[in-house]
Amino acid sequence: MFFERFYDTDLAQASYLIGCQKTGESLVLDPVRDVQTYLGRAAREGLRVTHVTETHIHADYLSGSRELAAHTGAQLLLSDEGNADWKYAFAATPLHHGDTFMVGNLRVEVRHTPGHTPESVSFLVTDTPRGDTPVMYFTGDFVFVGDIGRPDLLDEAAGGVDTRFVGARQLFASLRDQFLTLPDGVQVWPGHGAGSACGKALGAVPTTTVGYERALAWWAPYVAAGDEAGFTAELLSGQPDAPLYYGRMKMQNRAGPALLGDVTPLAPLSAADLKARMAAGTVLIDTRPRTAHQADAVPGSVNIPDGNTFETWSGWLLRPEDAAYVLLARDAAHAETLRRRLWMVGLDQVTGFVTSTAGLETTPAQPFPAAELAQHDGALILDVRNKTEHQAGAIPGAQQLHAGRLAWQLDALPRDQEIVVHCQGGARSAAAASFLRARGFQVSELAGGYDAYTRERDAQPV
Repeated sequence: MFFERFYDTDLAQASYLIGCQKTGESLVLDPVRDVQTYLGRAAREGLRVTHVTETHIHADYLSGSRELAAHTGAQLLLSDEGNADWKYAFAATPLHHGDTFMVGNLRVEVRHTPGHTPESVSFLVTDTPRGDTPVMYFTGDFVFVGDIGRPDLLDEAAGGVDTRFVGARQLFASLRDQFLTLPDGVQVWPGHGAGSACGKALGAVPTTTVGYERALAWWAPYVAAGDEAGFTAELLSGQPDAPLYYGRMKMQNRAGPALLGDVTPLAPLSAADLKARMAAGTVLIDTRPRTAHQADAVPGSVNIPDGNTFETWSGWLLRPEDAAYVLLARDAAHAETLRRRLWMVGLDQVTGFVTSTAGLETTPAQPFPAAELAQHDGALILDVRNKTEHQAGAIPGAQQLHAGRLAWQLDALPRDQEIVVHCQGGARSAAAASFLRARGFQVSELAGGYDAYTRERDAQPV
């Protein structure tokens, strides 16, 4: 048996390649759209991708299942569980609870484990040459290390109404009737790790076991005691804001993500080319560090620095229906890497790149120090942190609106008033401020965010 985990640290997302080395067949589970990742690894192991599946209709990234199946001719197998509102709208082999299929000598059993989503399934894998005891359980967003999938995403981001209560009941039953019926030694491989918004307390280690979660998970005592009400209350409390691009991901993943096919390399653009495109509505994504952007920002550009949050913040602030995009990148290779990362959140409309701001109009966009906050009397103080951060401590009078919701709630912000944007330390607010400036708002930015504000506040004499 061959096994490998692929992990995207930005979205804290895991996908898996499982193969039978005797027959050369392999399964890819929860793939991303950059399918070369799996094809290259399978080829090095002498494997063919013969099966592709996923645990549920994803909300935080655009699935690569359809792309990989089209590229390889592999059998695409997808859940046909759940209600009519959340069934896949494109052709695939339907999966139901109790179904099994073979990948070479590996037996894969399908278990319907609703709660995070109605159609969610998980996959129990048995290496049959070694015996009939299952060895691995791929749980998707059902069970994480130290946590379980949140049941409120359909309410938060996809237009549902009170589906979180049904989801919580389903999760309780799925844990009791499915997860806890397995042997303690079964390895658990989830779809996300620490940092994902699909739960509130995910562990940082990649895997756990049924027995470990039975003994130590926060939810285990509630399930053991049959306390569904207590479980539901604890599960739904303190969940972070769900970025609103999750709703778009859900819809696209249900309908079938657009196939990328053969991809043409990005073209370098001159300053004149970029000016013409920006005049027609194209948005420049400035991927430099925020200090470089603040020193000489191109008017109308959005600063999303290359780093561990590039995909996440791009999903928060950019929408495919709003514009085409050009990247400010170091070189062609850097631009191509970033372009592929944007595929993760369904931003396919990247039409070129530039490597500097030379020849472009620029202007400083420097934040002001916390000591000067009083000089901005009359401004709207906009806190773009998570609601749980805001509840833990906030600037008096500040309005909280998570950065991942800005693009959908611009009408709630004043265009005839200064807006002072802040987050906890200044990183998220820099991206959010650049986005709001590009949309024509009067924006200032609090240097150092809420941390700087509290230091300044506490330094004042009583």
